[in-house]
Amino acid sequence: MKVHLDTDLGGDTDDLCALAYLLARPDVELVGVTTCTEQAGRRAGYVRYALRMVGRDDIPVAAGAEGSLGGYRGDFGGSGPGLPDESEYWPEPVAPLLGDAGKALRLLDQSIRGGAIVVGIGIYTNLAMLEAARPGLLAGAKLVLMGGYLRPPRERLPAWGPEMDWNVQQDASAARLLIERCRPTLVPLDVTLETFIREADLPRLRRCGPMGTLLARQAAAHGASWQMPEMGRRHAGLPDDLLNFQYDPLACAVATGWGGAHVEAVRLQVASQDGWLVERVVPDGGSEARIVTAVDGEAFNRHWVDTLSQAWEGTY
Repeated sequence: MKVHLDTDLGGDTDDLCALAYLLARPDVELVGVTTCTEQAGRRAGYVRYALRMVGRDDIPVAAGAEGSLGGYRGDFGGSGPGLPDESEYWPEPVAPLLGDAGKALRLLDQSIRGGAIVVGIGIYTNLAMLEAARPGLLAGAKLVLMGGYLRPPRERLPAWGPEMDWNVQQDASAARLLIERCRPTLVPLDVTLETFIREADLPRLRRCGPMGTLLARQAAAHGASWQMPEMGRRHAGLPDDLLNFQYDPLACAVATGWGGAHVEAVRLQVASQDGWLVERVVPDGGSEARIVTAVDGEAFNRHWVDTLSQAWEGTY
C-alpha cells in the first residue's frame, strides 16, 4: 500500500518512531514525506538524514509550512513548536533541506492522485492548505490524523484535557477545516496514551542497525528531558520505565491496517470548550468521520518493536 507521511519530525521523538515503522513495513510503499511547523528546513533535513541512514533517499521529501493558519498558541506549554538540542538527539550536525511550502503541496497532491493513504502526525497546516488549494481532493482520499479530543483518558492514565491535543490546538483553524470537509479517521489523544516506548525496549532497538540505535538514543534523551519515568511512576496505568508515548506510530499502524484498534464510523461536530477545540459525536448533522475508540496497547507495543526487529535486527 502507498502511504504519504506529513510530519513535524524533529521534536517529540514519536515522529521518528513512526517514520521507522513505515519504512520497516514490507507491505508499505512510502511515496513521500512532507514536514510542517518547519524551521528553515531543519525538520525536512532530519527526515532526509533518517532516510539515508537506511538507504532510502529515493523517497521524496519536501519542507512545508513554517507557521499555522491561525498562529501558534503561546499558552500551550508556554511556547510554540521548537526543536531540542541537536547534539543530544542526533549523532552529528544535520544539514537543513530548504524549500517552499508550494513544493510540499505539490508532493502531497501527487501522492494523493497516485492513490496514497495520507497520515498526518503533525499540525495539520499543510493538509488544510492543500484542501484550500484543491477543494475535495483530500475528501476523496484516505486521511488518517493523529489528534482529536472526544473524552478524557481512562483512569490510571494522566488526566490530560484538550489543551494537550497539540496537533489540533496549535492550528485549530486547520483542524476544523479538515474535520468538517475531509471525512478523516481520527486517532484521538486518549487512545494514544495506551501505547508507549520504554527503557526495556532499548536493547532490542540497539540491535536494529543505525536506525534502531538512533531511535534508542532519542528515546532515552526524550525520557530524561521530560522526566517521563517519573510520570510513569505517578500513574498506575503506565510503566515505571516510560520514555514516551507512541502517538504517531499508532496512527500509522491504524492507517495501514493493524488489527488491534477498534474504529467506529460517527458524525462529528466541532465545538469550543474553555477556548480549546474539541470534537463531539452527534446523532444528526455534523460531518462524517471515523474515530479510534479503543486499542490493545500491549499488543501494539510488541508489534512496533517486532516490526523494526524483523526489518533491521543484526544490520550494520
